[in-house]
Amino acid sequence: MSDTTDHARPPRACWRRHGASVVLELSGDWLQGGPPPEITGDPPDQTPDRYATDDLGRFDSTLPAFILARLRMLEKPAPGEPPDTSARPPLDGLAPDLHGLMELALAVPEESEAGRKSKPPSEVSKIGRTTIAVWKSLETLTEFCGMTVLALGHFLTGRARFRARDFWQIVQECGPRALPIVTLISFLIGMILAFVGEAQLANFGASIYVADLVGIAMVREMGVVMTGIIMSGRTGAAFAAHLGSMKANEEIDALKTFGFDPFDFLVLPRVIALVLTMPLLTIYANLVGILGGMLVGAAVGVPPILYWHETLTTVDLTNASLGVFKSFFFGAAIAISGCIQGMHAGNSSAAVGQATTRAVVASITAVIVIDSVFAAIFTVLGI
Repeated sequence: MSDTTDHARPPRACWRRHGASVVLELSGDWLQGGPPPEITGDPPDQTPDRYATDDLGRFDSTLPAFILARLRMLEKPAPGEPPDTSARPPLDGLAPDLHGLMELALAVPEESEAGRKSKPPSEVSKIGRTTIAVWKSLETLTEFCGMTVLALGHFLTGRARFRARDFWQIVQECGPRALPIVTLISFLIGMILAFVGEAQLANFGASIYVADLVGIAMVREMGVVMTGIIMSGRTGAAFAAHLGSMKANEEIDALKTFGFDPFDFLVLPRVIALVLTMPLLTIYANLVGILGGMLVGAAVGVPPILYWHETLTTVDLTNASLGVFKSFFFGAAIAISGCIQGMHAGNSSAAVGQATTRAVVASITAVIVIDSVFAAIFTVLGI
């Protein structure tokens, strides 16, 4: 490089005006490792109309980069205006090889990340965007719930079309195949409630009332809530992943092409299946949780027969039915949350994963919110 640059002339760029036209005179040797270019004249606010290269010596990529940077700077649009890519600046006067290089460089649009970053939005703008996003989400949820009600009406009047084999397969996924995880969690929850209650009640010699504590807690709250959370992470996520994959693979569009209503064919059987299986799973979870509490009671000296008799005395039909009643609403909320995220997922594998995550979060949130509303209603009614 030293042999090349020792006898190189310093690069110069001079802006000149000839009447209404702007001329950029280029001279010297524009080589990497050479001295920085000397720029004279007042740079105008417009691109050069032509170039003067009579005194231009050797050059490499340094010269095209210099010209391109000046052109990009002069072509920047005003704030809020889109860039004009239709017009190309004149390149008259450039050597043929340099002229070809500049045409290739100008044909490639500038990357948005390469320029100066835009000013970050203000706090008011962030609040506005969040409000609009929440409003659109509420609109989508309302529309989806309305379509669910219409599809249920089609089902009750015999106009909904879906395969019975698919429906029973979904029922099997929502019900029998969920029993192992429901059994484990409910049994452990019953044991935890019994351990915590016995540690306090033993101070008063009232260990028998552990049965009351576990029974009431399981049938009113813990059984149905834990079942809802389990089904949110298991079944709600599966619904979102399945429907999201079908949307990404354009299978939903294929159903529309063949005249099938995707809502009746895909969403309705999932909603019905989960609404029907949630009460059964809740009853099962209540019994398993009481069994776990009974095991702890037997370990602390409460006979199983006495424990079971105390449970039947405390848990009446009203208490036992509250959790089962809420389970219908939990099942509908979980199914709708999973299906709505799957049906509105993007057309990529990453979008399917994001939809699955959103479905789990939305389902668990819906379960907690609905349970809180019912707790307030039951308190007001004195139940």
